[in-house]
Amino acid sequence: MTGPLSGLTVRPAASATPCAAQATPAPRRHRPLAGARRLHRSRGAALLLAMLTVTLVATFAASAMWQQWRAVEVETAERARVQSAWILIGSLDFSRLILREDGRSGGADHLAEPWAVPLQEARLSTFLAADKNVSQVDDASTDTTEAFLSGQITDAQSRLNLSNLVIDGQVRDVGRRQFTRLFERLGLPQQELSALIDGMTRAQAKASGDSGNAPLMPPSITQLGWLGLSQSTVLAITPHVSLLPPNTPVNINTAGIDVLLATIAGLDMASAQKILQTRESRHFRTLSEVRELLGATIDIPESTLAVASSYFEVRGRLRLGDAMVDERSLVRKQGIEVTTLWRERGAFDREFGPGTAQVPR
Repeated sequence: MTGPLSGLTVRPAASATPCAAQATPAPRRHRPLAGARRLHRSRGAALLLAMLTVTLVATFAASAMWQQWRAVEVETAERARVQSAWILIGSLDFSRLILREDGRSGGADHLAEPWAVPLQEARLSTFLAADKNVSQVDDASTDTTEAFLSGQITDAQSRLNLSNLVIDGQVRDVGRRQFTRLFERLGLPQQELSALIDGMTRAQAKASGDSGNAPLMPPSITQLGWLGLSQSTVLAITPHVSLLPPNTPVNINTAGIDVLLATIAGLDMASAQKILQTRESRHFRTLSEVRELLGATIDIPESTLAVASSYFEVRGRLRLGDAMVDERSLVRKQGIEVTTLWRERGAFDREFGPGTAQVPR
């Protein structure tokens, strides 16, 4: 080639290869960074999956532990309920045995007899571990060390019987006068007594199938509100009345002063106090002794008064740790035969204790 550029040497095109080779390493410098990112993302996913797995396992473990705890609590409560029921049944049988022995001896029923002594709260293990009248508390089972038993037998005929107020749908004049004096003694309105009489009459009619809109006969004194009585009236008369079969006399050896004033017509406070003071030293064996004490001016009818009883209320209370179970039963004593008529469980006089129903001597 001639001309101005004839002295230049033109290199072949292959000389551009080094430049191309120098340009290619640039993408290779980004490949390790992309791989690191992919590795980082895979590690993050693995960590997240591990956290989710741990969370699920912890949730399942917590659920299993809660179900196990709940099963243990349910079993513990059921065991305590069954144990309490058997212990209270045993205490009721023990009370029936005491009344049976009292019926074997016969005679009058009074507050100096063994059945009238309340059982103060005592550790159950002292009964189970006693040997020859010596308590062995240290050797008692741990299941009974926190169990405490208390109870009391009360003469149900120491109160006025509501069933004597209305018999066979007819209001009895003697019962009306007795309850009138009781309501006056307690300062209760006579409208409440009228509601009680009306409710008892209609409840007896319903029991015989003669009335459809009448209230049900209350099973116990605490349900007297069914007959239209106010709660204050029910609370006021509860210590002085009972629900027993009709024609049940009041035991003059066990009745309180308010019941005596309501039962005996013409009895004043001085004469009632004389009865209480006399029976503290010796109980009345016959009603003739009461007539000799009060004189001929006060009538002591055998249809409404007696010196012996056939119906008794048995109360028992079992305390297992923080749990407390109360039971109340009505038993009938006929000679040496003692029969349980009904039983119920609930909270009875918990603010005062089981001995509050005891009639003052």
